[in-house]
Amino acid sequence: MISRIDLRGGALPEGSALRDLLPRAEFDVEAALEKVRPICEDVHHRGTEALIEYAEKFDGVKLSRVRVPAVALADALAGLDPAVRAALEESARRARLVHREQRRAPHTTQVVPGGTVREKWVPVGRVGLYAPGGRSVYPSSVIMNVVPAQEAGVASIALASPPQADFGGLPHPTILAACALLGVDEVYAVGGAQAVAMFAYGTTGPDGCAPADMVTGPGNIWVAAAKRYFTGRIGIDTEAGPTEIAVLADSTADPVHVAADLISQAEHDPLAAAVLVTDSAGLADAVEKELEPQVAATKHVEDRVAPALAGKQSAIVLVDSVEDGLRVVDAYGAEHLEIQTADAAAVADRVRNAGAIFVGPYAPVSLGDYCAGSNHVLPTGGCACHSSGLSVQSFLRGIHIVDYSRDALAEVAHHVVTLAEAEDLPAHGAAVKARFAEGELDKHSDGKVPSA
Repeated sequence: MISRIDLRGGALPEGSALRDLLPRAEFDVEAALEKVRPICEDVHHRGTEALIEYAEKFDGVKLSRVRVPAVALADALAGLDPAVRAALEESARRARLVHREQRRAPHTTQVVPGGTVREKWVPVGRVGLYAPGGRSVYPSSVIMNVVPAQEAGVASIALASPPQADFGGLPHPTILAACALLGVDEVYAVGGAQAVAMFAYGTTGPDGCAPADMVTGPGNIWVAAAKRYFTGRIGIDTEAGPTEIAVLADSTADPVHVAADLISQAEHDPLAAAVLVTDSAGLADAVEKELEPQVAATKHVEDRVAPALAGKQSAIVLVDSVEDGLRVVDAYGAEHLEIQTADAAAVADRVRNAGAIFVGPYAPVSLGDYCAGSNHVLPTGGCACHSSGLSVQSFLRGIHIVDYSRDALAEVAHHVVTLAEAEDLPAHGAAVKARFAEGELDKHSDGKVPSA
């Protein structure tokens, strides 16, 4: 059901050599890029007409319009199961608590008397958010994208989700209800790469969508490829690949918990990765044994869970110690990393590379998916070694404001001129000297640095 990789009995390799030994899903965004390119350019040239044609081709629905009417949003919220509504409200409440604390305040540094650099934080003007609608429906992803954008102060928020044949060409009603719950009233029944193109280029007409400055949200490989295609034209969060869970566990871990958590991520997609890293052969055996009845009892076995666990992206990795296990999980850089060891909090503090870390037996990844308050839009494919999950900061830009007096500029002018000449850019130095009379800067060229 799941393979083993035995890294015991010797020194672990360094860097990429260690990463190459670890399981990973094949996710060729570059190959997909060539397939989405004509779709994106078709949307550029034909706008809403192209979106309607792709809805029929890819989603099997014939649309007359792509923007969701306000009445459909209101009806979806009114018809939402009260228990689901309560859960979404609590998820949003907790997410707001966490993301509100991420707001950045302006800060001014006095570099020298009369010379300051202030940094202010400005939200992007408009974002396009994507909510998947393939094998599963993710109203939780609506919350995870909308809440940080709202808390950052983004003024214009639009959301796209694929049209559904079962719901008259509208996105899933739970997606629409989540939008209405959060006050998002600009929603489009558009999926895949064409949704990213719509946000990147904008469309005109009665259903016109204004261009966005940034696109965020998880999606399939076509969405990831479209994000890559438009990088530079628009901002993106990440090229999300198949979901991942890694569990670093020792003999104190409960195999029932570990097996359940591996399965919980495997049910997303046949390419989902489920990785256990442990120094306990006994735990490895117990987890393997526990997987069988739990898999048999769950849903989506044949199309998702079984192929995900059996795939090359999933494995039980045996190591000599928790110390070696830390090296392995840092090399892997999991989207979700659970620590189920003795003194789990201390071990978690030593992890350097992970999208999100879940500490101990009562913080499963499922909690983070919905109601921990953390964000579940996280880097995949090892990108956690250089990228963060979605947050308020994702929607903010830091701008430096430089304010120097005449005396403060004069004090440092000779250094500016020296560096400009060292880089063979004499006009840079001349732009400083033009502000002063001949010989006026000589008295400031003694190299002394004034105190702030």
